Amino acid sequence: MPQPEQITVFSKSIPRQLDPEVQALFDKCLEKIGFVPNVFAAYAAKPKRLDNFRAMFNELMLAPSGLSKLEREMVAVVVSSANHCYYCLVAHGQAVRHLSGDPELGEMMAMNYKVAHLDARQRAMLDYAWKLTLTPSEITDADRQQLKAVGLSEDDIFDLSEVAAFFNFTNRVASGLEQIPNREYHGLDRPTPFAGPSA
Repeated sequence: MPQPEQITVFSKSIPRQLDPEVQALFDKCLEKIGFVPNVFAAYAAKPKRLDNFRAMFNELMLAPSGLSKLEREMVAVVVSSANHCYYCLVAHGQAVRHLSGDPELGEMMAMNYKVAHLDARQRAMLDYAWKLTLTPSEITDADRQQLKAVGLSEDDIFDLSEVAAFFNFTNRVASGLEQIPNREYHGLDRPTPFAGPSA
């Protein structure tokens, strides 16, 4: 059964005549990846908020950090798994597949990161992100000390906390608006079909 054909439940409110900067962004997306991510389309009627959203995303996920881009995407997927956010699980699960070259890792991050073979640093980061998402009032200095014990600096912990918090925000917006991921994400960075064991 295919997913619903919508951007959000309010898709009809997306303007036909786009702000010139939004149109330029959409044109760039079409040129580079072949589609406009639905999260951008959802913000099309709010150009200033779209600009702010992109600036925050780019700063947290793409700017230099002690956390690798893959680690940040893994955090995004684990937070989205805790929140059952369909949009972000699909979109950022694809990013994990792309950055890691491992489609199974993307699935494990989405379904149950605890079954993945992770190093101590990654395990501690994802445990922290999970706890910060589900029981934030229970975070204590002991949690931060566990992160320091596996090599995270105070700056790294700041970045980790911000990434987890950002995706808690985006998950709630996406879930509140029933935002649906682009169908293209599902097929990206998948290996050729498994033919089964050879005889």
